[in-house]
Amino acid sequence: MFGWSINLFRIRGIQLALHASWVVWLVVVAGMSAFEEGWASAGRTVVLLVTLYVCVVLHELGHCFTAMAYGIGVQRILLLPIGGMAEMDEIPRAPRRELLITLAGPAVNFVIAGVLFAGLRWVEWPDAGLGAEAGELLGAVALWNLAMGVFDLIPAFPMDGGRILRASLAGVMPHLDATFCAALIGKIVAGAAIVTVWLFAWWTPLPVTNAAIYTSLFGFIIVVGEIEYRAARRLEVAEAHWRMVYARQAERAAREAAAQDEFALSSASPPSLPSSPSPSSPPPPSGAEPPLLAS
Repeated sequence: MFGWSINLFRIRGIQLALHASWVVWLVVVAGMSAFEEGWASAGRTVVLLVTLYVCVVLHELGHCFTAMAYGIGVQRILLLPIGGMAEMDEIPRAPRRELLITLAGPAVNFVIAGVLFAGLRWVEWPDAGLGAEAGELLGAVALWNLAMGVFDLIPAFPMDGGRILRASLAGVMPHLDATFCAALIGKIVAGAAIVTVWLFAWWTPLPVTNAAIYTSLFGFIIVVGEIEYRAARRLEVAEAHWRMVYARQAERAAREAAAQDEFALSSASPPSLPSSPSPSSPPPPSGAEPPLLAS
């Protein structure tokens, strides 16, 4: 599903990769900006988008470094037009671990937003020139990080808010049931968001193109949530199968060990000795007459 990627570099062994669709998306957005407002606007758009995706990488690294602290391997971070995805070796079943790993991502966005807002508050930026443009860029990045942190906490699985919901539910029910409930709630939330977007497009001047983009985003959330739930269900079935196989093997090994012990005990027992003859008169010598019995 996520092939056709371009590997960039590694961060603490984690491969950073761009999906081909991200490159196409960047070219299309820059081209539209150049067509509408000129090449200078296209350049500013590219700088803004690249800066925003640096924040996306930092968000994903928050997840990854927390997971690595628990001994979970991370293969790569894949950047898509809708954001980033960290590909971990496993998703922890322990609710507390999943909760901390999930919260680390939005926490990074809130820290970035706080630092940038503080910088904008305490540093005097020029009213014109490159300094003014830098101030506008930092302001946009700060607002975007704040919005991303809040948006990511929406309980729409597999977004971070949905994973927080699953970790909370996993404390009171089996992990697979918690995944099903989180995915179902995520579908409801995403479906309601799609309806809301099109209502806004109908009653307000929201462009239909923007409505289609938001619809694609929430539709992607629904599809990926269902895919992850089915993967969790397959994993649960596979684990149950192998538990049964291992239990049968252990039972067979126990029976074989008991049979071997029984055979060893029977082989090591001493042989039975013949019973000693009862005392009696010695047999008469050969040729002698038998003794006479008294009458």
